[in-house]
Amino acid sequence: MITRFTDIVNGLEALGKTYKGLEKVMKILRSLRSKWHTKVAAIQESKDLTKLPLEELIGSLMTYEINLAKKQQEGEDKKKKSIALKATTKKEEKVEEEKQSE
Repeated sequence: MITRFTDIVNGLEALGKTYKGLEKVMKILRSLRSKWHTKVAAIQESKDLTKLPLEELIGSLMTYEINLAKKQQEGEDKKKKSIALKATTKKEEKVEEEKQSE
């Protein structure tokens, strides 16, 4: 996504349209999908967007993406490892043994 954004911005600059750092940051934050809204809100509240370098934003988003992927992978691993065991009481065990011995 970032390379595509950079290509578009560079193409527009070649045509004479330039964007300030804040405009680029805001355009990226607005373009993110809904699963990113918590991260976008955290960035907007914790950082001064007028001074936030584009590289720092990209690094923060990439870190968040890696963490999301790890959590998703851990969730899939937990689903695969679940084992269900049948619980019985001593009375049920005796009844089963008697049925088997008949």
